[in-house]
Amino acid sequence: MDRSPPPFFKQGPSANARLAFFALLGIALLVIDSRTGMLNATRQGIGTVLYPLQRTLLVPRDAFSLSSDYFGEVHRLRAENTELRRIETANARMLLQVEQLAQENRQLRELTGARDRTAVRSVVAEVLYDTRDPFTRKLVLDKGLQQGVANGQPVVDATGVVGQITRVFPLSAELTLITDRNMTIPVQVQRNGMRAIAFGGAEPGRMELRFMSVNADLKEGDVVVTSGLDSLYPAGLPVGRIVSVDRGRTGNFARVLVDPIAGVDRSRMLLVLLVDRTGIPPLPAPPEASVDPRGKRIVKRD
Repeated sequence: MDRSPPPFFKQGPSANARLAFFALLGIALLVIDSRTGMLNATRQGIGTVLYPLQRTLLVPRDAFSLSSDYFGEVHRLRAENTELRRIETANARMLLQVEQLAQENRQLRELTGARDRTAVRSVVAEVLYDTRDPFTRKLVLDKGLQQGVANGQPVVDATGVVGQITRVFPLSAELTLITDRNMTIPVQVQRNGMRAIAFGGAEPGRMELRFMSVNADLKEGDVVVTSGLDSLYPAGLPVGRIVSVDRGRTGNFARVLVDPIAGVDRSRMLLVLLVDRTGIPPLPAPPEASVDPRGKRIVKRD
């Protein structure tokens, strides 16, 4: 008696064979993409297509957040309005003095031939959501290629450095926080100018100054800022504050832990500095000078 199943119930290859085939296909695609980047255009296209869906799915969350915070915000805004009116009245004379000092400063710059540093362009971006990857610290922003955002650009908030753009789509971008284990920033101690490299991922929410000598002039509470040596982060941006200096470890290096100054887990609105990978715009060239026949120096201005 024939016990084979009817043709209607035949399933083709076994489930294990199909699983092995698709697993090998996925591994092959991962290797090819990591070496050639052939799927970058596909990822950008998928990101563009899914962007409206992402914003739509975030509407209920934003509506609930706005409704829950509305009544508390009304009372807080009234109190802040009253306080701001009082401060505005008290500081009117000080503001007039500041304007006068700024005018005098401009006059001194004109007399000495100095010029202001070229400002770095920037764009304000809103945090859409966290990537929810337990092994990375990344956020997704609502600005992308269309707004001039590019890979490698630094991101700051009102208090300091937040992170760096690591992936860009036409309408959104991925931000890697400075506390991520793959992030490094050249810094220097504000108190004494000592240079170092800040590595993320030392502890949850912290950074570490590695390869620092046990007798290095470091203290708890020292503020570290960007050194500007990478020609990407403008010099002097606050990065973090030293919270622990362990000199009792074996070896020649101390363990220095740093807490970020910026609100890496709190800020909703961030500022993307639109610098290119070649670095921060340089200072303008000084005015050309020549000497007239009488020996006097003549300065040519633009």
